[in-house]
Amino acid sequence: MFEPFMREPWAVVTLVALAAGMVGYFVALRGAGFAAHALPMAAFPGAAFAALTGVSAYAGLAGFAVLGALILAGLHRGARQDAATALVLGAMMALGALLLSLSGAYGNHVEGLLFGQVFAVGRRELWAALGMGAGVPLLLLALARPLTLSALAPELFGLGGGRRGLMDAVFLLILALTAALCLPVTGVLLAFSLMAGPGAAACLLARQPGVALGVSVALALGIGWGSMAAAYESGWPVGFFVGALAALAYVVARAFRRG
Repeated sequence: MFEPFMREPWAVVTLVALAAGMVGYFVALRGAGFAAHALPMAAFPGAAFAALTGVSAYAGLAGFAVLGALILAGLHRGARQDAATALVLGAMMALGALLLSLSGAYGNHVEGLLFGQVFAVGRRELWAALGMGAGVPLLLLALARPLTLSALAPELFGLGGGRRGLMDAVFLLILALTAALCLPVTGVLLAFSLMAGPGAAACLLARQPGVALGVSVALALGIGWGSMAAAYESGWPVGFFVGALAALAYVVARAFRRG
């Protein structure tokens, strides 16, 4: 489990969990669970594009995730958010299937894209993950106050000169970068689990924003590390353990809250 070839996967999982844990708190606070599910789907064609063109996988993931976030932000202005999000999700998945088919690598890459392939990451992916893994938490810390205020007291935020629409767009961009970072670990289908589960559980366990944010990060790190260890020992996909442990954390948090 701690062999030299595992250094990069452990480091990437830690960076992913740190970013996902922080953004997950704001996902729960802002009711953005559907967007957290859709943006990994938007990043999916980016990995397919990277396989087709030979560019860095993280560059493709981040580029398409950001594109999806910008489309979502634009559609949210004049349409119901659930309909706009579903539209982006379907279109991006269809584009990803087309690009994978054109690349000739459909069979080789689709399982990793859907369910994660963290044990295959190397030093090249680590540096890209380090940039996003450090950048996302720094952005969230810098914007913590307006993100929180615009979610909890939008009228007060507007009276102070804040623009809720702009803050929503900024948050979608941060969420897109986090989705791109999560994808190699959990895959498309389960990336939203790490961005939604710990944050939702933390909001049930703690009332103060700072404490809830810390609990969310701690839960995400525990889920990420535990999933890595379990996947290594069992040979099962990392994404399975991420999804199962994230759901378990939320169920336990609800039971604790009711108790």
